[in-house]
Parts: sequence; structure tokens; C-alpha cells
Amino acid sequence: MGWQVRAIRGATTASANTKEAIREAVTELLDELERLNPIDPNDIISVTFSVTRDLDAIFPAAIARERPHWENVPLLDVQQMHVEGSLERCIRFLIHINLPVRTEIRHPYLNGAKMLRPDWSMAPVTLKS
Repeated sequence: MGWQVRAIRGATTASANTKEAIREAVTELLDELERLNPIDPNDIISVTFSVTRDLDAIFPAAIARERPHWENVPLLDVQQMHVEGSLERCIRFLIHINLPVRTEIRHPYLNGAKMLRPDWSMAPVTLKS
């Protein structure tokens, strides 16, 4: 079986712009990512976190870096482009990872972010060959 670079998306919302609320949201999101997918941090190529402009109490990457075996994962934080009326206090990630071909991927969308991709919320995505 061959391997392929795949992308996993996910998002959640924080209840407030505090270190504690952001830490709780990021931890819940990454816990769900690892629960739903065969993630080995050694196979992760990179992770980009984006946050809406109303979240600036802590970097999501700093929280991820504290996870077991994530200390060497390349992590980046960016600010999400602001669009009037868009979802507030939103944290998103885009993960590039090496996975075996035909691995089902589940994209976790939690809390208020479920509305962003209802078609992906908890639905597996299988690569067709």
C-alpha cells in the first residue's frame, strides 16, 4: 500500500478570548481529530492554525506544541481574513499529513463551527483511485 500527502481540515469556536477558553477549544478540537483519524504526529508535514481577529489571548500552535509527540511538528498561526458577519471566535486548522492511500479522513467541526461545513462535519472522506 502506498502513501500520499493528504489534508485534514477542522474548526471550532472558543467561548471567550481568554487563554483558558482558547486552550479548551483547541484541546477539544485536536482530541477529536486524533480520536477520529489515524494520526501519528511523526507523519504530519505541517499544521496551520487560523483564528478570527477577536482571538488574541494565546497562540493555538503553542497549545498544540504541548501535546504528546507534537513538539517537532511544524506549526504556524495566522489571522483569518475578516468578513463582516462571519463566525466569531473561530479557530481553524489545515493539516498536511502523509497517510496510507485510501485512508478515510474525518474532518472535525465542533461547536459553532459545525455550520461552516455541515457536509464535512463528522463525514468520512475516502480517496477514490
